[in-house]
Amino acid sequence: MRYAPSTQCVHAGREDFADLGVHAPPVDLSTTYPVHDLDAGTASFDALVGGAAHAGNPIYARLHNPTVARVEQAIARLEQAEACVAFSSGMAGLSALLLAVRQHGGHMLAVRPMYGTADHLLSSGLLGIECEFVTVDQIASRIRPDTALVLVETPANPTLALIDIEAVVAAAGSVPVAVDSTFATPILQQPLALGARYVLHSATKFLGGHGDVIAGVIACAEADAKALRQIRAATGALLHPWAAYLLHRGLPTLALRVERAEANAETLVQRLLQHPAVAAVHYPGLNDPRDAALCKRQMRGRGCLIALELLGGQAGAAAVMRAVQLITPAVSLGSVDTLIQHPAGLTHRVLDAETRERTGITPGMLRLSVGIEAVDDLWADLAQALNAAIATELPLKAAA
Repeated sequence: MRYAPSTQCVHAGREDFADLGVHAPPVDLSTTYPVHDLDAGTASFDALVGGAAHAGNPIYARLHNPTVARVEQAIARLEQAEACVAFSSGMAGLSALLLAVRQHGGHMLAVRPMYGTADHLLSSGLLGIECEFVTVDQIASRIRPDTALVLVETPANPTLALIDIEAVVAAAGSVPVAVDSTFATPILQQPLALGARYVLHSATKFLGGHGDVIAGVIACAEADAKALRQIRAATGALLHPWAAYLLHRGLPTLALRVERAEANAETLVQRLLQHPAVAAVHYPGLNDPRDAALCKRQMRGRGCLIALELLGGQAGAAAVMRAVQLITPAVSLGSVDTLIQHPAGLTHRVLDAETRERTGITPGMLRLSVGIEAVDDLWADLAQALNAAIATELPLKAAA
């Protein structure tokens, strides 16, 4: 029976609880497992090193951990995927994906903007794959015989720009498409159902949801998961079981958290549009009828992230970050509490100024990750901080 996403959030990954006689996810912290039967142990070792999802004996925690396997099963269910592979961070997951596809070609395409560190990794060529940054309209013409992957992030970090996943898949042809869906979560968007081959999440964000775990996951077909597990075993990028427990613990409230935070974001967007300190507001489907249509077709909602640009530029943005009291000025996103940060100075500082400008990451932009607090409390804090930015800028403008 196929359950609703909110039901899957609560029950997925708990299928063996009745047999175990438990109600909460057990945590297996073992680093090694006894091997009394050498033939069976050897067979298990070969299976796990070869990328199998499980074996008769876990052998060693770098190869397999039951606690990690449960949260993988849960997230696979949420993404309607055959498999999910969990990593020690989102960047570890992306690195494993690049190493996996590198075996099929040394070239890839990517669409900006995306998370700054991901952009930096792709630009560096560190993992031996040449990345060419293109627009969606250029994908079909830039495919080469050695193109092994097309990577997009939608909604994009930090501008909230939307990319038509089905259009990207069509343009890519036989080349696999990977979608970073961190901002949307499985509650609002399911890229695999739209033709993508891989869906990536920084599970540190909404999936964990409480700012206390770093993790990354990739959902995909079992055949593709096998290569990712091989690389994870070889590089040691397995998610720690305690982190897996925290991640699994966060999933039951995912749908509720997203629903509440999205409702808060919708209200804040309308109020931000009226504030005199704000030059522009970016939110999925807000500013372009085509984006609104795409958002309605591709997503179940508009999400919990807002980007706003201040008339005062970087000085105004800095003033807001100094002035907030309830909202936390910090990087990351998707937590139960509201966070605000300056992309050009923090998450995307690794990009050169020209790239930031070309992709719409302005000095006056702030990215707001809306939490589940009372929306009037959030607005009161945000409004006083924006007013502080205006007060900061008035003397500067007078002097000019």
